[in-house]
Amino acid sequence: MSNVLRMNGARRRNRKLVSTTVPDAIDFSEGPGPARTVAYPERELPPGGIPAYLAARKSGARSFALWADEDRRERVATVVTESAAGGVATFHVLGAHGEHLGTIVREKAFRGRGMRTRWTVTPNGGPEAVGYKGRIVWWFVWWLCLPLMVVVVIFSVLDGIPGNEGGAARAPRRIRWRAGGRMPLEFRSRGSKLHLHAPETDWRLGAALVALVGSFSADMWDGLKT
Repeated sequence: MSNVLRMNGARRRNRKLVSTTVPDAIDFSEGPGPARTVAYPERELPPGGIPAYLAARKSGARSFALWADEDRRERVATVVTESAAGGVATFHVLGAHGEHLGTIVREKAFRGRGMRTRWTVTPNGGPEAVGYKGRIVWWFVWWLCLPLMVVVVIFSVLDGIPGNEGGAARAPRRIRWRAGGRMPLEFRSRGSKLHLHAPETDWRLGAALVALVGSFSADMWDGLKT
């Protein structure tokens, strides 16, 4: 039984939050136990504020804090961008006191070393784990069905019947990381959950990873204009 981390999107949608609290949260469940909130991710804005953050974000840069509480009393970890250019972004994950927890590298599809987006996670003092977004066979099926999905979207927009809105199927999102013949990490698209199969994996590094993966998905929790 693996530990699981998940971005809690329902918290932002369903709860009337005080304006001074962090709206997003990351839940953590250990084995069969109930999930508990362990981190509250919040983007850290540069001097130019939100416009500057969103402009840098287009190149792949990200910067956010993981708080232990929604009122920002204690920091759990920090994610900073070392470099972001040409579709390749390198992030450092730091602990509460600035200690290095690990490095995460995202190489965009067709920009890095393959046809699929590549995620490389290197824990501090641990082996490098490499994962690719989606399986090749499902990407092949998705591309074959893409023309049909375009027709479905256009028809659903034009028919004007309430409740009959359609949409294109999501591209494959599952990621399995491999390191030395093991699979220490696995991101499952259903529920957007990150499974920590290796018990020695630092959950803070996992929390940073699930927040990063989420920021590059359709949810893009850190890409809001407010």
